[in-house]
Amino acid sequence: MERILQHINALLLLSPDTERALRACLTPCRFPKRHLLVAEGRRTGAAFFIERGITRSYWLVNGEEITTSFSSEGSIVFSMDELYYDKPSEEYVETLEETEAYRITLDNLRHLFHTNLEMANWGRIIHQNEYRRLHRSHKERLTQPAAQRYESFCRQFPEVIQRVQLGYIASYLGITLPTLSRLRSKK
Repeated sequence: MERILQHINALLLLSPDTERALRACLTPCRFPKRHLLVAEGRRTGAAFFIERGITRSYWLVNGEEITTSFSSEGSIVFSMDELYYDKPSEEYVETLEETEAYRITLDNLRHLFHTNLEMANWGRIIHQNEYRRLHRSHKERLTQPAAQRYESFCRQFPEVIQRVQLGYIASYLGITLPTLSRLRSKK
């Protein structure tokens, strides 16, 4: 729970009362590598705060997995479709390592967002940051050559480079694995 609280408090310092309210809603859990936390077309009913481990989110498009993001220690993963629109997920979230997490039901998370200003502001901040990441990624894919996209990725996600398969990174960058291998050999 300590990595999660460090990550949250780095964005917005929680009061002891808010920390207690959050802790009261969390259930510790462990997942093996390659476990689906969220699956397309399904409802999970929960979000997961990652204490240890890494996940990737992806879409399945014409049978091909397209990686959209990575999350590691201190992050929260969930289906935005389910949390905000009460619809089954349109994406997958899988663990890439053995993962220790804390589960919170979406009902409890929504309740915290509606009744606790600190948690509502934390939710706003994480979504602002995610929007900025998505916007930057979209711009880079449209305007930068593969080498620059890879360099930006390395600066933004240095821990991911060391911990996940290169094919997932290539998918995220919108390049082929042979192209990524060539870029890495030039560094």
